[in-house]
Amino acid sequence: MIEIRCKNERFTYDMFHIVKSFFPDEPIGQTVETTQEPLVMINMEGGSCFCVEKGETADIGDKREEKRYINKKLYRWLEELTGESHAWGNMTGVRPTKMIMEKLEEGLSDREIVDFMHDTYVVSEKKAQLGIEIARREKAQLELLDCEDGYSLYIGIPFCPTTCSYCSFTSYPIAKWEKRTDEYVDALIKELEFIADVSRQKKLNTIYMGGGTPTTLTAPQMDRVLSCLEEKFSFADLKEFTIEAGRPDSITREKLAVIARHKVGRISVNPQTMQQRTLDIIGRRHTVQDIIDIFHMARELGFDNINMDLIAGLPGEHPEDMRDTLRQIQELAPDSLTVHALAMKHGSRLTRERRESTESLNYTQMARELEQMIDMAAACAQEMGLLPYYLYRQKNIAGNFENVGYAKVDKAGIYNILIMEERQSIVAAGAGASTKVVLPYEIDAPGSRNGRKTNLIRIENVKDVGEYISRIDEMIERKGEWLWR
Repeated sequence: MIEIRCKNERFTYDMFHIVKSFFPDEPIGQTVETTQEPLVMINMEGGSCFCVEKGETADIGDKREEKRYINKKLYRWLEELTGESHAWGNMTGVRPTKMIMEKLEEGLSDREIVDFMHDTYVVSEKKAQLGIEIARREKAQLELLDCEDGYSLYIGIPFCPTTCSYCSFTSYPIAKWEKRTDEYVDALIKELEFIADVSRQKKLNTIYMGGGTPTTLTAPQMDRVLSCLEEKFSFADLKEFTIEAGRPDSITREKLAVIARHKVGRISVNPQTMQQRTLDIIGRRHTVQDIIDIFHMARELGFDNINMDLIAGLPGEHPEDMRDTLRQIQELAPDSLTVHALAMKHGSRLTRERRESTESLNYTQMARELEQMIDMAAACAQEMGLLPYYLYRQKNIAGNFENVGYAKVDKAGIYNILIMEERQSIVAAGAGASTKVVLPYEIDAPGSRNGRKTNLIRIENVKDVGEYISRIDEMIERKGEWLWR
């Protein structure tokens, strides 16, 4: 057991995740002791102890700088204790490019940004340079959008053929819900019609239908949703329309034909791996050949902007497996490729199985192999003419790595950039969907325990499908309280 004791609750999140990045399998206990003298005290099994006394930060007036000092000191201590280092240093946030873009807009040079990232977060030069390259591309895309009067629309379809072992997203097996999916579509359309009505004076820039797996809907149900969008929303300012076609075991020619007929410009066909053994392990009920066949079918139907997702570090996979997967992906030649580093998500079956296993895992070796896979994917993307255009990080990735999207020059996913940079409001419909309204001013963050101000308002829909259906009027009322006021 690792024990973390903090004098103030505002230190707890970073302390936990920095320690967790070095000791992913160790149980960690946390307490807040307002009467203790040290700001932070961490006791490790075996007797090692980390401590930051209050006097160490007495000359630091800014609370954010105080946290940065403590985080960096803890990271350096863990680095020395374990002999390990992480490419993103002590960063715990998911949006490093958002910070880098702010520095670009302040007029800092590349060298100054690299030094800031290293001095503040111990980020490696390689990752800082990647972040700068991506931030510049994101900035160019954002300049083409109307972030003040424009908005994006997210549509959540929370069903999947099965739940993959690594997944913790809100999704439900379609077999258990197929008798109520028409009811779900009814509720979803009611919410979409409300959004369209109150957003008439706004410019719709992007639409993204995700999940779950949107193609678990039947072709007629998909047609109903897409017809609603065309009838109720103005597409005059629409720059991108994406549907995650997702899993090949949910896709048919009829569904793809419906999507093509409604002029959806961008789809994802997501294999995650091209290794059949791994597909079976993670709970996918399709073959590698199914992936290839669906991809070619989409091309035949005219889709000229197809994304594919891969996950590096899936159970049992090693660099040679990634090499073979990339060879097959290269033969298909998608227009964009998103490469994820496997994250051990709290609610996933994979995390539960790993926690219950008695097998001893070498996380240092896993991190080294994961880095090899990530580098292989970057090199393969470059060979295919795909450039890195967005980046985000997740908690609990071995080695503290990142997820990167690569795309042809004119095929970057605009919505992906918007969800990372938080410059434009994203209105979300569906069970578990989260709306983010960007305000032109800052307010006290609802529910904040740190007195933090923000210009983002989050409006959450209930996750449970049955609750969403029965409480759809309440979901609409929640949006009405904040949307465009």
